Amino acid sequence: MFVPGSASQSLAAALAAETGRPLATPEYRVFPDGEECASVPDFAGEGAVVVAATVSNDALVELLQLQDAVREAGAGTVTTVLPYMGYARQDRAFEPGEPVSARAVARAVSTGADRVVLVNPHEAGVADFFEVGTVVVDAARLLADPLPDDLVDPLFLGPDASAEGVAGTTRDAYGRGTVDHFEKERDHGTGEVTVRPSGADAAGRDVVVVDDIIATGSTMSEAVAALRERGPERVFTACVHPMLVGNARTKLAAAGVERVFGTDTVEREASAVSVAPVVADAL
Repeated sequence: MFVPGSASQSLAAALAAETGRPLATPEYRVFPDGEECASVPDFAGEGAVVVAATVSNDALVELLQLQDAVREAGAGTVTTVLPYMGYARQDRAFEPGEPVSARAVARAVSTGADRVVLVNPHEAGVADFFEVGTVVVDAARLLADPLPDDLVDPLFLGPDASAEGVAGTTRDAYGRGTVDHFEKERDHGTGEVTVRPSGADAAGRDVVVVDDIIATGSTMSEAVAALRERGPERVFTACVHPMLVGNARTKLAAAGVERVFGTDTVEREASAVSVAPVVADAL
């Protein structure tokens, strides 16, 4: 039985439809003192699949409560699907005395799960922090589905070298085009960072800038602004996790992005394709 967190209701419903398994209807309450209570009054089944993107601290607490609630309701096994794992970027202590937040979150989730499914964690190594069996699902190929069919000589760009793999997976799924990435150069005198495409010819071409996550939109909009100097025809952005916090969408539009495409790991207006088929394969 699928049990959705409040931030992942559409994805849980899509998974239920994809697999033919039932969908629970949890209740999400907030007490006068601000504490939350997520419960599963209609749960029935030996196994539970809790689907919850931890897009906020509240969502993380809610996930832990849902794991506990299904155990109380009689679930023999609990699989936790983390479509988006918050704190995954803090995978090491960057300064003395800092926490490894991804490890702390993974350990907390592991206390209530028998198995975990992650979708494109920002750092793949965070899967090792979980104390139960963990599967990592790559949903990048799905980003090709909502792209226009008529892209002109498409160029798929990662906003940095580490994102070229995601861009390449998307290109392969689209079926044509070339792949490249942006390079960052730091002026050691001023500390100013300059972003530029690493040599790709973008003139007259449709460009898709691909990353695993768009959060504030600052890195992506800076990359697109640099790209504009090379005369592309149209510019699109695509990401697995469309967090798009604050004025991110406005930044991208101001930089010249025509459309933003994302999946439903984070349920936003830009969620143009569901990861349900690839997650279902991992269950």
